[in-house]
Amino acid sequence: MSNHALSLQADSLVLYKIHPARVLAVGEKIDIELEGGQTKRVRPKDIEVLHPGPLRSLADLAPCEGEIEEAWSLLEGGETDLKELTELIFEAYTPACCWTVWRLVAAGIYFTGSPQRIQVRSRDEVERDRAERAAKAAAEAEWRAFLERMEAARPAPEDCARLAEVERLALGQSEYSRILQALGHQETPQNAHRALVRCGYWSRNHNPYPARAGVRLDDPVLPVPEPVDEPRLDLTHLPSYAIDDEGNQDPDDAISLDGEWLWVHVADVGMLVAADGELEREARGRGANLYLPETVINMLPVEITERLGLGLQSTSPALSFGFRCSEGGEPLDLRIERTWIRAQRWTYGDVEAVIGDEPFASIERFLAPFRARRVERRVASLDLPEVSVRVHDGRVLVRPLPRLRSRDLVTEAMLMAGEAVARFCHEQALPIPFAGQPMPEVQDSPTDLAGMYALRRKFKPTRMAREPEPHAGLGLHFYTRATSPLRRYSDLLVHQQLRAWLRGEPCLDVETVMSRIAEADMAGSQVRRAERLSNQHWKLVYLRENPEWRGDGVVVEVAEHKATVLIPELALEARVRLRGETTPNARVSLIPREVDLPDLAVYFSAKGH
Repeated sequence: MSNHALSLQADSLVLYKIHPARVLAVGEKIDIELEGGQTKRVRPKDIEVLHPGPLRSLADLAPCEGEIEEAWSLLEGGETDLKELTELIFEAYTPACCWTVWRLVAAGIYFTGSPQRIQVRSRDEVERDRAERAAKAAAEAEWRAFLERMEAARPAPEDCARLAEVERLALGQSEYSRILQALGHQETPQNAHRALVRCGYWSRNHNPYPARAGVRLDDPVLPVPEPVDEPRLDLTHLPSYAIDDEGNQDPDDAISLDGEWLWVHVADVGMLVAADGELEREARGRGANLYLPETVINMLPVEITERLGLGLQSTSPALSFGFRCSEGGEPLDLRIERTWIRAQRWTYGDVEAVIGDEPFASIERFLAPFRARRVERRVASLDLPEVSVRVHDGRVLVRPLPRLRSRDLVTEAMLMAGEAVARFCHEQALPIPFAGQPMPEVQDSPTDLAGMYALRRKFKPTRMAREPEPHAGLGLHFYTRATSPLRRYSDLLVHQQLRAWLRGEPCLDVETVMSRIAEADMAGSQVRRAERLSNQHWKLVYLRENPEWRGDGVVVEVAEHKATVLIPELALEARVRLRGETTPNARVSLIPREVDLPDLAVYFSAKGH
């Protein structure tokens, strides 16, 4: 006979799902009362009888106290039922005692099973379960305490390991964070950034973008070979000028004039970095030096720069490109020589002060036809504002970079060398990466800021190709990058090919060259992204730390009630809400209203709008 037939009657204690219930009436269906006074009509199979009653009220099911441990010890490893176990523990069989025992069975520590067949667990099982539950309870308590510390922004030293989970989200290495979920925050890198700064895990001005871009943040540490003994042309009698920005630590090019010949000397990095080897693979995997306002991360060991940087030693080995200039501005009679030079280090400011004196006046005259040819061929000249952003002792310095004749002089010399080398390699069928840029669709050459801003957006990035392609931005039909092998992989690869040609050794084939360039370009794009976002980050830090800043912006794009404004003083773009009508190139006075560093956004008020 079933359990229901034996004991199911009005005022019985039954189990409905996991809750206690009191039977009100028995028929084809059973009327029961649940905690809280709710009534329900259920099928007999939906309930299980725990005690025949009488149970007058569910409120009578108060917990009872009895000899639980003693009963478990007596029955350990055996079987029993609910009635027998209740009587053994409490020496009574009441609905309240029965419900207390059933809750023990449901908890599963000492007993498991059904009311009719209860298994009594062994001591090993109980002790193991107790330890696991205690550990779980401790972990839950510690988790709650951790969240309370996070809410109060007072983390403990031991919280660092846990916060690494939030950091992974902040750096784009993960999409999830249990911690942010528990704190009720949307799981985004920006919110993770805010949480890490708020609790002090990151400093207030922490720059996450290099790590978020996936670039290496340490200089390579690899053995550097001794220089090879090879014949070199001695050009130490020629004054050679390595001209760079103040503070530059990797001078890799210099210029000198020898009658009607201009020499562009470049650090002979290929002398130490062979086309196959660990150093080459390291440089390829990094793509380029990483220039951040707060530091520089090199693509090659620092020792190579110390040995080969032009002007860092009394004499320097160089791969030198010598050429004449035709009346039409084309480089002629290229000479490629392994040389010794004696370079003098100058800043652009130093040269600017004496740009009209020799030899700089003659170098300018030498380059003038080449510059004129480029200007004639270029689709447009973009003169958009540029700034230098540096972090020194925690202080952000933003310095506009004015257009200088000295900077143009160096630029033209390097471009002319790049064209000469590209032409030479093409004529010799020497595989190198040629640099090209597609021509944008433009109607005219703008001279206003808004026009130049719009034109820049039409230009596509420079691309590396196996055959020469016109470079629209430079106005050149042949061009390769060959003057920065200390800091850019593509230049190093060109040098390796030229050195192999000079020695009469086999060069890399075109497929290998393009495969290596593709790999380096992927890394280089990450470097460029890290640099661009880092500069933006530190500009916003500058504005936040200089709340008194006031400046002018130029409207470069208008859309409904908002305009894109370019701030020349900071080379910073911002979206600004303007009142009333405005037009491109209109000037507006700006006041910083809020800087949101995690969102990489700054909000301005426009004075008078």
